[in-house]
Amino acid sequence: MMSLLGRPDVDAGEVFVNFNQNITSLAVATSGGYSLYSLGSVDSTLDKIYHTKSDELFLIERLFESSLVAIVSQRAPRKLKVCHFKKQSEICNYSYANTILAVKLNRERLIVCLEESLYIHNIQDMKVVHTIRDTPCNPLGLCALSSSSEHCYLAYPGSVTSGEVQIFDAINLHAKTMIPAHDTPLAAIAFSPSGTEIATASERGTVIRVFSSQDGSRLFELRRGLKRCVSIVSLSFSNCSEYLVSSSNTETVHIFRLDRSAAETADHGKQSTDDWMGFLSKTVTSYLPTQVTDVFSQGRAFASVSLPEAGVRRMCAITTIQKQLRLLIASQDGYLYVYSIPSIEGAECQLIKRHDLRLEDHYAMDIKGLNSGVSIGGAAGVPPSGSGASGSADGKSTATDKPGGSSSTSGGGGASGSGSAGASYASAVKGDEPVGGGPSST
Repeated sequence: MMSLLGRPDVDAGEVFVNFNQNITSLAVATSGGYSLYSLGSVDSTLDKIYHTKSDELFLIERLFESSLVAIVSQRAPRKLKVCHFKKQSEICNYSYANTILAVKLNRERLIVCLEESLYIHNIQDMKVVHTIRDTPCNPLGLCALSSSSEHCYLAYPGSVTSGEVQIFDAINLHAKTMIPAHDTPLAAIAFSPSGTEIATASERGTVIRVFSSQDGSRLFELRRGLKRCVSIVSLSFSNCSEYLVSSSNTETVHIFRLDRSAAETADHGKQSTDDWMGFLSKTVTSYLPTQVTDVFSQGRAFASVSLPEAGVRRMCAITTIQKQLRLLIASQDGYLYVYSIPSIEGAECQLIKRHDLRLEDHYAMDIKGLNSGVSIGGAAGVPPSGSGASGSADGKSTATDKPGGSSSTSGGGGASGSGSAGASYASAVKGDEPVGGGPSST
């Protein structure tokens, strides 16, 4: 759900980092292979649950806590491999007409994003059930898939000139709504855990907005800053949906608190009798230009973190670790930072731990640079190529018009794949063990 977009990190030989859908594990890919870490004890140790040597990867997505991972290598950027990492086996693979720019997973769907098309796979058998063609040019592979099975929505840019967001129902396979989120093109999008809300940021990077993904209504408007435009790298809701965190090409990470009770009060036009500052603000802003009143009404950051340097791409997430709310920041320069989140607005986030993801001795580094003394083991090995039934997924239905100038077809239409057949594939999707085979792509 949360990968580093764009390829500058790959060109620079940096570490690729990615959290899974419910922020329970972290995937790290380097030039020598990839590793999966458990985040259950991240305050003190970073437990490596798997490591393998492989071709240099630039995309890796794990499905929740299951044994399924989807990977794309630099050597074969048009091929998607779905693997069972505990068995060190390849379940299936699919090849596409162009470079794969993003892969998103939930328990119902697997999405493959190309520059001008999106492929929707049924994750239970990996068959292509729908293809969205002729999407606006999307060279960074910007897209988001809700982790919820109940509200299984796919979002992607609807324009190259403005910040339109297309919301697509990935279960019923039809366009749901289009949200005119920003005046300038999109830079980042993210769904809430329930899939009912979506956060957006534009290339300007000063304002972050939260909308209902069901009807497109605007719920929150949050101001990241006034002084300069920045490039937003990641957006992420907390697991409880009460917080939203953003990172950019600057050294600052912002945390916003989504006060829904206050939003509901504002919607109903209620005014607290003792909120004289709010009353004064409304009175003054009624005489000011719209651009100025917008600034008054926008939410400010609840807390922030300043990191050592700017220009480093970072993925951020907020989750609960051992009943404590934590901010996790994984950076392409090979570090995972763990911060506590204050209960009072404006207070500082406290650094609890800094883990060095590049260490080869399988130890985690604390904030003073000392070894933690906890050995982290992991299996190694190169997954073999899949074998068994093979075929192609051909689109057989007629293209239909789709909002935003794109078209949709059922079936594969451009993706071909192979894999080994087996009835236990679905159990791996659910996280059950073991798995013996994979889907047929015919």
